[in-house]
Amino acid sequence: MTISFNKLDLNLLRVFTAVMEEHSVLRASQRVCLSQSAVSHALARLRGMLDDELFIRTPTGMRPTARALTMAPLIGEAWRSLEAAIGTPNFEPSKSARRFTIAASELVTTVMVPHLLELLRREAPLINLIIRPDSGVDLMEQIDLGKIDAVIGTFSHVPERLRSYKLFAFDDLLVTNSARRLGKLSADTLSGLTLAAVSLQNEYDGVVDDLASRRELLRRSEMFDRVALENAISASKRGSPIALLVPHFLALPSLLAHTELAAIAPRPLAHSLARTRPLSILELPYKTTPVAVHLLWHERSEKDPSQKWLRDALGRATEHLRQGTFELQHAPSLKSTSSLQGTSNRRFANRTPSSTKPNGRIFAEATEAGRA
Repeated sequence: MTISFNKLDLNLLRVFTAVMEEHSVLRASQRVCLSQSAVSHALARLRGMLDDELFIRTPTGMRPTARALTMAPLIGEAWRSLEAAIGTPNFEPSKSARRFTIAASELVTTVMVPHLLELLRREAPLINLIIRPDSGVDLMEQIDLGKIDAVIGTFSHVPERLRSYKLFAFDDLLVTNSARRLGKLSADTLSGLTLAAVSLQNEYDGVVDDLASRRELLRRSEMFDRVALENAISASKRGSPIALLVPHFLALPSLLAHTELAAIAPRPLAHSLARTRPLSILELPYKTTPVAVHLLWHERSEKDPSQKWLRDALGRATEHLRQGTFELQHAPSLKSTSSLQGTSNRRFANRTPSSTKPNGRIFAEATEAGRA
């Protein structure tokens, strides 16, 4: 006898499971919150559909037939699969061996990842990370395909399907070889320097039509406040002191070590580089507009427990950058924060947020065009 699954009432299987496990119509009715007559009626329907008695009443209870014994484990497995499919997903970071892929700029990787690794070492030692550059032309496609869990960087345009959260902001500093003695900077002194700065512009930037720009994720290209610099030195007749633009922040230390160059760099990166290299940091003689670094993720992962945990971890790993302290914090200093909630990029511009692991690993992927 062939049964159409489309016509099968799943409540009949619920009753079948209850009777199978309780061996009693009375106890089964109590378990599924139905009357005894309703359970008996359900069994009668199922018996008719399957052309089998399924259960035989005996002095010791309802005894299953051979067909019922064959069906029971299969139905039990099906129920467990359904419960897993529609139940609330559970994520335990301390036990998970999941791999997360994050696209991040060179700046973010340098100032955030050491803190993130320390956090993972304590809370999620089995989790693996892949850090990819945020400069690939297929970045938005990779996000859409679910191959990238989160993106962190500075952006000039974000598609509607992404959610965003401001992690921190930075302004500019001047970095020089520590052998140079410039003292307190004035605009006149600055205009006489030979400066290097970072520009991430590549062959793909600026070649995006209006329709594509509304679909794609566009990075901020210049990583210094050019307008503020030019306004500050406008009285000088020497012209722009920017003599060198490089695509990589980490090229700056070697350039400063062997030339008379000075460099404009983001404040957190400048402090990070100066801790391990013979570099001096000076305040610029003008105010720069803070640049926001945003965490982005696809709207479909907004409520996913593992993704919410990842966003919370990234928020805590950048807490020192929001507070303006740039030393690596030890474990007790990394306090838990509430889960980050995303916003549509309609409010993107205005959104403001209130070591190696013993078992896990971090993988860094870089391309020649994408180490920024």
